[in-house]
Amino acid sequence: MMHKAVAVSVDAMIEDLKTLVEIESPSRDLTALAASATAVTAVIESRLGGQAVLIDSEAGPLVHWSGGGDPEVLILGHHDTVFPLGTLERRPFTVNDGHATGPGVFDMLGGLVQAIHGLASLDEHERSGVELLISADEEVGSGASRALIEERALACGAVLVIEGAAEGGRVKTGRKGCGTFRVSVAGRSSHAGLEPAAGINALIEASHQVLDIAALDRPEIGTTVTPTVASAGTAENVVPAEATIIVDVRVESDAEKERVEAAFAALAPHLEGARITVQGSISRPPMPESAAAELFALAQQLLPELTSATVGGGSDGNFTAALGVPTLDGLGAVGGGAHADHEYLMVGFMVERANLIAGLVTAIRSA
Repeated sequence: MMHKAVAVSVDAMIEDLKTLVEIESPSRDLTALAASATAVTAVIESRLGGQAVLIDSEAGPLVHWSGGGDPEVLILGHHDTVFPLGTLERRPFTVNDGHATGPGVFDMLGGLVQAIHGLASLDEHERSGVELLISADEEVGSGASRALIEERALACGAVLVIEGAAEGGRVKTGRKGCGTFRVSVAGRSSHAGLEPAAGINALIEASHQVLDIAALDRPEIGTTVTPTVASAGTAENVVPAEATIIVDVRVESDAEKERVEAAFAALAPHLEGARITVQGSISRPPMPESAAAELFALAQQLLPELTSATVGGGSDGNFTAALGVPTLDGLGAVGGGAHADHEYLMVGFMVERANLIAGLVTAIRSA
């Protein structure tokens, strides 16, 4: 069946967005993600023809579609969301006063729909060389999908990431590297009233560690080291034997990545007998602005008023940019409220951004 070019339609995009939003897809829920991947596949095949292939992973199925020919452009996204099952009942898909709301509309089902419809506005020859890769674990670090993302990025040579736009509709030309560390403290329990000195207080040791960790912060050069979760203790009259600290880290340079990772590896206990174990790393490398320069220039030719931003959040674009593959991010929905209850997509920008994807594909293929 031939799938020829069709004009981008807001109504058709809203129809597909509704379909995808109403199939909830929280990360790590393999049953929900399987249903979501099947729905994404159906939308792609309906609008673009060909066959979208489901690729199993331990984190859920990825969806891969190719327009055939030699690979030239990878459009990269994800179908997992951060919202637990049941969010849709509380916050159903709605379009009102130019805003679409519902779990995942902005991050990033809207961008996925726009990309599909942008490609549908091209004929089959113009789609040749284009690949869509939609992962199932971006929101939890892309551990199961990273290798395939990197493989297809290197094969294609240019990457368009359909994450939501930055504030004001800006595309994303730089991202911080990011990662999570888990610091575990082992002490020794004892009765807090009868013999507190016989114990090794893991909570006190963890308090020392939190201060040591917080001292790694260098916000003036873009490094943030933020303890975010801590737990310790089992009962009010027991010296705690175990404690855990979870830390969010963001860096702008490879040098800072190395410094912070080395500092975590070197953490040492303050209390005699306490033991420290560190897990984690800065798993998403920084996305340098240089990786986006060429593609951003193309985008500005298509949409002269387009502006750019460097942001703290990570995406799968971090991986592809770190390989040296030209990568432009934030090409998805214009809106806001990612990961929040007020998440929204601005319907009035959907056609413009679908056409931007189509224009970039054409420009990259003809360069």
